Amino acid sequence: MEHRNKILDCTIRDGGLVNNWDFSVEFVQDLYNGLSAAGVEYMEIGYKNSAKLLNATEPNPWRFLDDNFLKEIIPEKKFTKLSALVDIGRVDPNDILPREESVLDMIRVACYIREVDKGLELVQMFHDLGYETSLNIMALSSVPEHQLIEAFELLKESPVDVVYIVDSFGSLDPAGIEHQVKKFKSMIPNKQLGIHTHNNMQLAFANTLTALQNGVTFLDSSVYGMGRAAGNCNTELLVSYIQKPSYEIKPVLGVIEKHMLEMRQKWEWGYIIPYMISGALNEHPRVAMAYRDSADRDKFVDFYDKVTTPEANLAPASK
Repeated sequence: MEHRNKILDCTIRDGGLVNNWDFSVEFVQDLYNGLSAAGVEYMEIGYKNSAKLLNATEPNPWRFLDDNFLKEIIPEKKFTKLSALVDIGRVDPNDILPREESVLDMIRVACYIREVDKGLELVQMFHDLGYETSLNIMALSSVPEHQLIEAFELLKESPVDVVYIVDSFGSLDPAGIEHQVKKFKSMIPNKQLGIHTHNNMQLAFANTLTALQNGVTFLDSSVYGMGRAAGNCNTELLVSYIQKPSYEIKPVLGVIEKHMLEMRQKWEWGYIIPYMISGALNEHPRVAMAYRDSADRDKFVDFYDKVTTPEANLAPASK
């Protein structure tokens, strides 16, 4: 049972939300080679969204993955499979090659609960093109029960391979994760489940282990925890903790030593007080992220007052 799990490393995709995907080709190649040597099953190499649909003028290869570019970057696939994430309304179907012509193996669709039907239309398209697929339902900690039940009806009938429980705000604890996993298992017994955690309250690893112990097979993580705001469960923790003979910690440590110590000097992610506060309040970290970019970044009491005062919450909207 314990060896059914797969680690999906999303350092490039989720970490890109920290540094606007300012990753060198060398880093991405070293990461891919390191993860392959470490026995990590999947690496998410970016977003497959459309630059055109997002009116993006700046080239951003990891945010708008191009198949020809990918073939140059990874001319030879190794052990680790490659995935990409798309957002509803941001992906152009004409950008997607059939799987046998692409370096990608899996395409994951991120959506909020109200868009599950649209998400599953995309899943169907990627499935028909031969890809492994997942639907990642975001911000689960604030979804009303009846909406989940409606979504599960659609999910059951869909060809989607994996359904993800996403703790977007890093606000769930192990008991909350266990509750979600049991609910998902009972409602969609025919699907594999995945878990994507954030470390706002220092619970990303514990929450991921709880999911694993309750039968979740796809485990998202990132090397050195590099992901949006408080970051994700650490790949190096999973590789060293899960007793799977194919896992090897040293190649992951090598990537951290060679590249990520320096990256962490330049960019900030991980357990930081404003992110802890947003997690404890079950809120999106965007306000905390803006605060960390301001001159007041370390005024924690002031930040706490701001986000817990009702009228302060309305201020930006009333401009």
